[in-house]
Amino acid sequence: MLTHVCVGTNDLAKAKIFYDATLGVLGVGAPVEDTANNRLIYLSPTSIFIVGKPLNGEPATFANGGTVGFHMETPEVVEAWHAAGIAHGGTTCEDPPGLRPANGFYLAYLRDPDGNKLCALHRPA
Repeated sequence: MLTHVCVGTNDLAKAKIFYDATLGVLGVGAPVEDTANNRLIYLSPTSIFIVGKPLNGEPATFANGGTVGFHMETPEVVEAWHAAGIAHGGTTCEDPPGLRPANGFYLAYLRDPDGNKLCALHRPA
């Protein structure tokens, strides 16, 4: 349903370290570096994830109440994604990674170095 998601950063180098690690767990390669617009563009076969400095020149802020969710193939990938994020400047939020009995999803949440809230979601068959 979605084609792309874009989140803001105030430190592109720090964001690159974090997203190279977390998106690398999903098999996403190095980003296209749009230096003219201070953006990193991560491409997958089905979508695009962009992180960059706001084009209006104002500081980046995270969305209060917003979450960006990433599809994970297995619970093990959820755990690896979460660990990569913690090791590369992210902070855990919400409950620890694990199965949520209310909906049957296996989830993990992180905040990136700029405070953007991210979710790893595996839907068991």
